Formats: sequence, structure tokens, C-alpha cells
Amino acid sequence: MRVPVSTYRLQVTEDFDLFAAAELLPYLHDLGADWVYLSPLLAAEPGSNHGYDVVAHDHIDESRGGAAGLAAVSAEARRLGLGVLVDIVPNHVGVATPAAGPWWWDVLKHGRAAEHADYFDIDWDAGDQRLRVPVVGDDDQARPHGPIKHLSLVEGPTGPELHYWDQAFPVAPGTVSSSPDGAWDDPNQVHARQHYELVHWRVADSGLNYRRFFAVNTLAAVRVEDPRVFAETHAEIRRWFDEGLVDGLRVDHPDGLRDPGKYLRDLAELTGGAYVLVEKILEPGELLPTSWATAGTTGYDALAHVDRVLTDPAGQEPLDALEARLRGAPVDWAELVHGTKRAVADGILNSEVRRIVRELRAHLPGLPAPRAEDAVAELFACFPVYRSYLPEGREHLEHACAEARRRRPDLAGTLDQLEPALHDPDLDATQRFQQTSGMVMAKGVEDCAFYRWSRLTSLNEVGGDPSVFSLAVPDFHAEMAQRQRDWPHAMTALSTHDTKRGEDVRARITVLAELPEVWADALGRFLELAPLPDPGFGSLLWQAVLGAWPAERERLHGYAEKAMREAGDRTTWTEPDAEYEAAVHAAVDAAYDSTEARAILDGLLARVVLPGWSNALAAKLVALTLPGVPDVYQGSELWEQSLVDPDNRRTVDFDARSALLRSGEWTAPTDRVDDPGSAKLRVTSAALRLRRDRPELFTTYAAVAAAGPAADHVLAFDRGGAVTVATRLPVGLAERGGWGETVLDLPAGTWTDAVTGTRLSVGPDGARLDDLLAQLPVALLVKEDS
Repeated sequence: MRVPVSTYRLQVTEDFDLFAAAELLPYLHDLGADWVYLSPLLAAEPGSNHGYDVVAHDHIDESRGGAAGLAAVSAEARRLGLGVLVDIVPNHVGVATPAAGPWWWDVLKHGRAAEHADYFDIDWDAGDQRLRVPVVGDDDQARPHGPIKHLSLVEGPTGPELHYWDQAFPVAPGTVSSSPDGAWDDPNQVHARQHYELVHWRVADSGLNYRRFFAVNTLAAVRVEDPRVFAETHAEIRRWFDEGLVDGLRVDHPDGLRDPGKYLRDLAELTGGAYVLVEKILEPGELLPTSWATAGTTGYDALAHVDRVLTDPAGQEPLDALEARLRGAPVDWAELVHGTKRAVADGILNSEVRRIVRELRAHLPGLPAPRAEDAVAELFACFPVYRSYLPEGREHLEHACAEARRRRPDLAGTLDQLEPALHDPDLDATQRFQQTSGMVMAKGVEDCAFYRWSRLTSLNEVGGDPSVFSLAVPDFHAEMAQRQRDWPHAMTALSTHDTKRGEDVRARITVLAELPEVWADALGRFLELAPLPDPGFGSLLWQAVLGAWPAERERLHGYAEKAMREAGDRTTWTEPDAEYEAAVHAAVDAAYDSTEARAILDGLLARVVLPGWSNALAAKLVALTLPGVPDVYQGSELWEQSLVDPDNRRTVDFDARSALLRSGEWTAPTDRVDDPGSAKLRVTSAALRLRRDRPELFTTYAAVAAAGPAADHVLAFDRGGAVTVATRLPVGLAERGGWGETVLDLPAGTWTDAVTGTRLSVGPDGARLDDLLAQLPVALLVKEDS
């Protein structure tokens, strides 16, 4: 198995296709990246800008460059000595445009008898043998199963089609006729004869009969556990490895699969044991199953550790108090999460709860459906991690059962009936329960609770628990030593296409933990100038403004809309509250139009920008040199101040980055918001090049101690010859007057900083941090005789 030293993630789109990626590879090589890491490539929904809505598995999306594009990337990568890693999507397919997906079209047309009916996870019995498609709008169906407005019969490329507005659906053979004058049957009568039923969009919450990706109606899950489905969904992927085009894979959302462990074994057989990563979210203390055929996760766990070791623990108490004042009472994260997860299980994912209960009742005929649905929803709300993989993770199910009994003693009898069944890994209901618990967690936490908790939003990140405020340096070292021992080839990430805030937005917000009183005062004045019905959400919003500034107005309005609707407590995507949303958008406008608000923002920026850049450089160097395979998300070699998608998928100016890299010029960060970020490019390229060119310096992990008055402000570790030194808590460091006589315990000799090129002579008493970090708040040291 070829293993990357590092990767560089590119979002391949119609506007930045595989040919453009191939042309960029010399820059990535010069930067120091070892592999190029590509977003999904298979044929996707027309116009898709992300590729996770695959519609066909037998070819690469032509709009992204097709087979010739991947061949060009692979050939150029081989010329440069780079590897190729590709993101794949085994859990689901896109069905927003039925005609674009031949399998889905086949199932709609022929129903249960379709060649591909078993490829999808459909409960035909629950739909009276019809597949329910939730597309009908509020004004187009007066009653369930009633006539649908704006439904028409149209002659399509292969025969009659039903069109609902501009959406086309197939017509089953023999279900439409015409009169002698050529007039067709009434469209609603034809619709009643189909193997599918177009239903109101709200039916998706509790009446859907196909499994989805989370609660996305336009992403239908496929049964990749079936060998036929696996073979056909991986036909093109197999070609990549048979022809030597690709070296490794990133597996999207393995928790959605019925049996991730078996899937990874099948994938290893298909690829010949190639390097494979899994997008697996681990809760604090949770371990990745060691039985899986994978090199590890895509790095959210490491991201959480890096962010927290740079967060000042002294900020927790005052920021807790501020959050309580804003919310009117202290906020309990665990209770908040329980509530949001329960709302998801009772709401947008209730269809899955009901299906699990139907399957449980086939095994337990005396089980009352309403109480069983209540109990299953409560178990999901109490589940402490994304999912179990029975028999692995049995303790998580036991925890959920115990917690559900504590919270709901009235359900004890029902839980007594359910628990033995849910421990049986051979039951369909148990396997489906495991598939679904992660869906509830993701929708309830990442896509809801994260937007209702505003204490310090740099901690509200995928893979992290926001209630865990900080990580002590010794604990960080323990985590990294374990990572080196158990998962030395797992990925390390700081920004991804799924992060809620870019790495440097988080780095700047982290400074607020060192300035809680300053933040509280500024926020209070913001809320006076632009009052919000929910001041707690105001805190989240103004932190985003601060972290991303300077940002175009439309970007912040887009973020505000997504954030408040995902929070879902004052306004939602399906029932927007116009008055509330107007107040939120007025607050965004105040950052641009109000002289007073802008003065407050400028004053706050003056306090946080420079320490924010310090945190950003520290996080970058630490992430690039930790045990594992560091990934650089596209563009993040300069300041990465994106917000949640789609903001983080904006076009990257690679020409500017390439020119800056070629020039070799850089300057230390300033206190200006428009700092060019050349120091970050320098840090990134120095670390990537050293890891690639001197791999023998990165084979172990050991903490490096510091002594002196500012020892708490340094994070340092030795990877086997390369020593990373990073500043932490820069505000406190400046307030104490700098490093003073603080020294790092380095062996005597001559050391060179790979970032700045500075040579330092270290004596028997160690190295003064004032000397080591005279130019930048970070250093990457190599002993000259090593």
C-alpha cells in the first residue's frame, strides 16, 4: 500500500475541471504536497457543484472532465511523483432529476418489478406498493391522494411522461391511452396508475418509504451491502485501480452503510488493499473500530484537538456567564442536544423511526407501535455517539437504554422489550437502527444544536463537542502519542468542504477566550445598535462577522440565513419568520452601514487580528507536523476565512498563490485585516516540503518541555528529528511582556528553522524562545547533524 505523506484537496467542478486540476499539479508539487485529493468524480446531478449527488456509477462526470480528465491528472501526477486520492460516495445517489439517473428512472417506471428495484432501500409495503416521491408544493394538492395541480402528460424522448411543473417522471407501459382524436387520459388518472405516487413534500417527515442521506429527499440510499449493488456502484472505481490511475480513496459517510466493516473489506479486495480513509465522526473518547480495513479518519478528531489546545481555559467561566445572560438561563449542552435530536427523530426523520418499528414488530408482534416509536425516538436522542457496529459498540446501546429509562420511566416496559432485539446484530431492525442513529446525531447536532450554542463558536465544529472548552498541553501530547501509535496514517485536517467555519475564522474567534470581557462589552453594544429577538443567536452572528472580516456583504447575509434556519428555533427553511429574519439581516447590514457598529467592530478587530493570525499559524504548523497525513484544503495555504458551505467552495485564486510561492517573498503577519498571508504560505510550504523530503524526521512523537515564566504559552513536540514550536494564548503572552527567560529544552547544537531559514546555536541550558520565535510565532527546527 502506497501511503501519502500529505494531501491537497481540490473541489473539482464544471468551472474547475480535471484538466484544470492537472495544470495545477506543478504548483502543488512546488508547494510540497505529496498527493492530490479530488472531490467526487462520478456522473452527478446536472449543475452539481459538489459531486455528492451521483446519478451514474459507470463513468466520470463529463462536465468535470470525464475519463480523459482523470487520465490527464494521473499522467501529470505520475510525472511529478504525486499520488492521487479520490472521494467516493457509496451510500446514496442523486434523484432530484429522475431522468438523469437510469436506476431511479427504471424503478419509477417499473416499480417493484424493475431490474434495479432491489438496489434501493424501499419499503414497498408501507406505500401500498408505490414509491412515495415528496415533491408536491403547498398549493398544488388540497388533500392527501387528491388531484395534483400543474400535472401534465408530455411526449418525452422514449414515450409519454408525467410532468409536475418542470420535473419529469416516467409512465409505466400500458398506463396511458389516447382517444381517437389523439387526446390523452387525464394526467391525474394516469398518475394513479403509476408505481410511484407524487406526494406533498411534508410527507417526507413521517410517510416516506425509501431511505435517504440524512433528511435529503433528493438523495436516495442504495443497498451497497448487496454484492450486485457493490459491483455496479464500483465498476468505474475498479477501472481506476485496474489501470493504475488512482492510489487511494476517501469514503464519504460510512455510517450510512448497513455494515461499514464489511464494505471496507470488500473495498480492500477491489482496490488490492489501497490506502483508504473514512469520513467518520468520533465523539470525545470514542475509538475507531480497529477491525476496519482503513488507515483512519479524515481528521475531524485531530482538528478538535488542535483548536482546543490553543483555547484559553480561563475564558470558559466568563463566557459561560455571558451565554447564560444572553439566553436568560445557563445552557446545558447535553440537554440541548437531547432536545434537538429528539425533535429530529419526531420530525424530519420520523419516517425512519416508523420503519424501524415496523421491522421490530415483525419480530415482536405484540409490540405496540405508538409506544415503540416513542421509545426508539428516545433511544436515538440518548445515543452518545453516531452509531454502534454490533458487536462493537454494545456499550453505547446499553448507555442509551439506561439513559432512556432514566429520562422516561414510563417507557421502561417498552424498552425492556426492545433492548434484547436491538442487541441482535442479525435483525434487520437492529441494522437499520444502527444506520439511523448517526443520521439523527448529524441533523440534531451538526445541523441544529451547533447553531443554537454560541459560547465560543470556534468550538462548534464537526467532530468536536462544543462543551469541551479546551485541552491541556499534557493531554494534547497524550492524544498525539496515541495517534502515532494506533493511527499513524490517518488524515489531519483544519478545513474541509464540510467545516462550519474556515480554520482562520476559528483561529480569530479563539482569541475571544482570552478577551471575554472585551467581547462581552462589544457584543452588548452591537445588540443595542442592532437589537435581535434572540441575543444568543446575535452572539453567534457577530462572532462570524468578526472571524470572517473583511467579507462581502452577500456572503454574510448568506451565512446568516443558513445559520438561523438551521438553528430552527425562531425560523426554519420550511416556515421562515419574516420579521425575525429581517432583524437578523439588519444586524448584518449594520456592520457595513452603521458608523457606530463599524467603530465597535474596528475596535474589536484591533484587539484580535494579530493574535488571531498567531493562532492561525500555530494551528497550521501543528496540523501539518502532527502524526498522520496532513491535508491542505484548497486555498488554505493563505488565510482561510470561509464560512459554512457553499461559502467554503468558492473559486480559489491559484495564480496569485503560485506567483507568491515562486517569489519566495514573505513578511510576518501584521495587525491588518487585509494582511496578505504570505507568512502562512511560507509555513505551509516549509512544513510540506520537509515532511516530503525528510520523512525520517517524522517517525515518532515526544513532547518537548519548556521552562520559565511563559512556559504555558508554548506547544512543542519532536517528531523524530523535526521539532515543532508554536505559540499559544498570544494575548496573555503579550500582556506578560513576552517570553522573557523562558527556554525550550532542546539538545545543544546548531538548529535551523525550516520556515525562516534562521540558524540558532543552542547551549546546554536549552533555547530561549525569544530567539527561536523572533520572526514568527512558530518554528520548525531541524538539528544540523540530524
